[in-house]
Amino acid sequence: MASLPKGFLSQKLNGLQSKFREAFAPEPAEPLSSADLALLERAADVIVQRGMAIPAVLFLESLGPMNFLGSQALHFFTPILSVVFEQRDVERVALLLERRDTLSRLSALIETREHERHP
Repeated sequence: MASLPKGFLSQKLNGLQSKFREAFAPEPAEPLSSADLALLERAADVIVQRGMAIPAVLFLESLGPMNFLGSQALHFFTPILSVVFEQRDVERVALLLERRDTLSRLSALIETREHERHP
């Protein structure tokens, strides 16, 4: 039976630790484009106008950890959703959902719009 070289296990362990840190590290926050912000603001306005601010914020906060799965579902259903919505908007929403901070930004926009509407 061949023996392992000295330090082999510690190298493997260090490699696994660094990969684990990379997997769970927060993404660098790059600023949203003006078109993306406009899309989020438009969504917030529609939600507040329909009186759905509180349920929407609760829904967004509860789904926070699963936003990436939602984005992948949107990518999958884009051909079907493009019948009702513009394909460009569906794809932009899917790309926005891939970011970790999008749902919290949308929640904050909804809350701000709701406070402006009902001071």
